[in-house]
Amino acid sequence: MSPTPSTSTPTWHSFDKKVEEVKPSKTDINFLVMDYLVANGYPSAAQKFAVEANIQPKPDVESIQERVDIRNAIHSGNIQSAIEKLNELNPQILDSNPSLHFSLLRLQLVELIRSCTSTPNGDITPALDFATSHLAPRAPTNHQFLEDLERTLSLLILPPDNLAPSLAALLDPELRKSIANSVNEAILQSQGARREARLRNLVKLRSWAEQKAREAKKDLPARLEIGLEQDRNNNGQSDSQNGSNDAIMQEQGEVDPMIS
Repeated sequence: MSPTPSTSTPTWHSFDKKVEEVKPSKTDINFLVMDYLVANGYPSAAQKFAVEANIQPKPDVESIQERVDIRNAIHSGNIQSAIEKLNELNPQILDSNPSLHFSLLRLQLVELIRSCTSTPNGDITPALDFATSHLAPRAPTNHQFLEDLERTLSLLILPPDNLAPSLAALLDPELRKSIANSVNEAILQSQGARREARLRNLVKLRSWAEQKAREAKKDLPARLEIGLEQDRNNNGQSDSQNGSNDAIMQEQGEVDPMIS
């Protein structure tokens, strides 16, 4: 006689029961989602979500799109366009942040070097001229600027297929993403907004709390799921179908590391 499958209710860990008892309000959840979409630059999704969730006031889609355009320009390597758009938006952002300005200019130099070394015997004059006129005058004001400039210029004389990790990182698309995120945060700060979405801070706080609880030998499940990976897969599918600027941004590599 074959055994009868068990129909008993799975045993829950006491921690899971406590989590289930916590019922955040739908308003609070909607606020966190909207804050994330606005801060991280998803104008189409923010606009649709505001309608579906009846959120007031409606998000400033034009302002979000301006940040997305700047970020997309950086992701595509068009740093000059990004700087021009940023100055049109608010010239004080770069004037008041020399480190960010230098990072953008150095990235522009990297793109020039990438272009002029992509073919044998390429002309490196544009890269040298740019370094001389835009970066060299700033280098003496900061030791790190000088070090970064020297390291970047070494790309002109070293073979690209045999670079040290610190130099290879300059040609990695991750550098574009990192600087684009810094620019996005600087814009938000200039507009009186938070530099990071509240949801990101909550995830960091949750990770810290879990670490402290485990260090204190608290009774926790072996693994605590956040539940964002499935959301990411679902969102990726819908974004690729709607053809919006949100999808374009993801295609260019701007997938939030919080959900990666």
